[in-house]
Amino acid sequence: MQDERGLWSSKFGFIMAAAGSAIGLGNIWRYPYIVGENGGAAFVVLYLIFVLLIGLPYMLAEFSLGRATQLNAVGAIDKVKPGTKWRIAGFMGIITSIGILSFYGVIAGWTFGFIFKSIAADTSDFGAFIANPLIEIGLYAVFILMTTLIVYKGVASGIEKWSKILMPVLLLIIIGLIIYANLLPGSSAGLEFYLLPDFSKITFKTVLAALGQAFFSLSLGLGLMVTFGSYIPKSIDIFSAAIIIALTDAAIAIMAGLIIFPALFAMGENPASGPALVFIVFPQLFMQMPGGAIVGAFFFVLLSIAALTSTMSLLEVPVSYLVDQKNLKRSKIVWLVAAFVFIIGLPSALSQGSVDFFTNFGLIPLSLSPPDFLSQMSFIFGDMFLTIGALILCIFIAWVWGADKAARELEIGSPLFAKFAPLWKILIKFVIPIVVFVILLGIFKISGV
Repeated sequence: MQDERGLWSSKFGFIMAAAGSAIGLGNIWRYPYIVGENGGAAFVVLYLIFVLLIGLPYMLAEFSLGRATQLNAVGAIDKVKPGTKWRIAGFMGIITSIGILSFYGVIAGWTFGFIFKSIAADTSDFGAFIANPLIEIGLYAVFILMTTLIVYKGVASGIEKWSKILMPVLLLIIIGLIIYANLLPGSSAGLEFYLLPDFSKITFKTVLAALGQAFFSLSLGLGLMVTFGSYIPKSIDIFSAAIIIALTDAAIAIMAGLIIFPALFAMGENPASGPALVFIVFPQLFMQMPGGAIVGAFFFVLLSIAALTSTMSLLEVPVSYLVDQKNLKRSKIVWLVAAFVFIIGLPSALSQGSVDFFTNFGLIPLSLSPPDFLSQMSFIFGDMFLTIGALILCIFIAWVWGADKAARELEIGSPLFAKFAPLWKILIKFVIPIVVFVILLGIFKISGV
């Protein structure tokens, strides 16, 4: 089924696709408000350290398993240890990808809708906007359809081709918005908050938040990078590619902050506005700016592109499993998987005020998650399943398959990696499993933070 699987046509295409997967709403929507809630620049320093010491080594582990086996996460694990329970890590990745895509697609739909709200200078209440079932379901359907059409075209002609287009466009819009935001009167106070660290503000909660952001912003723990790794030819230097991917992901997040904090401080807004920052605070902010309707539209185009580069990667995880393991044709299965995702995402779309049952679903205690169905799905799949799956997959690669075998795979096409291999083995065998376990404790608030 190699013709159904495909391979990346170039190192650049692979880097754009993997970076596009990593770059999503987490970089541009979540990252700024997490920075704002955790003291600004001190958090940023920790985040960058953790990207390089935790995120990058783990990403290399996933890539190595994928390329060595040329299979998705389930197939890769089964090839290394046939018929064992370790396959659960791969299946968790598939289930988690579907679960995340089902609610992420709803939020992605909001970003798409806000392009038109901005153009129309519509400052109507955000709560009313997301409580309208026709708007919610319509925008969600559009985003899932766009995602499906790209994945339908396959690895090189779909994901890689569109990543090569969308990623440079995303970068150009970010640069334009950075210039605009930093020319606003009073923007320098935002730069100071964002770039001058006060390390006295660091608490264990700050460390935990930085760890989580660094780890999950790279799309790790889903087995997604195992799948992407399986499309890498042996001639590609994984080590240098992974460094570029991790730095690109971090750079986009840093650049998003260079837009958001100068603009916030220029308008006298609170940087710790939480998740509402992008959808409530920013539209009001844009309306106060000269040319704000156009600036706002470009900002939400940026968010939509970031979301799309992630949703198409999330859909690829279950599709690649069914192509590899069940010998099904991509052209048929992608529509069935997308339809399934759309159906299970409908409660999330209707949980923002449209249907009271889903709005106050409340299966999980309030101490862990808000009661609406979307937030509960986010906790179950975006936090809990993702972290547990990451821990199991890390242990499997480091201890069951073996860090030595993984390192040898990474050295193929990358002689430079040999110099870092001893440190990498220590990180992947001992440090990273402990770090992921600590993140898990933090998610359940066992640590008391």
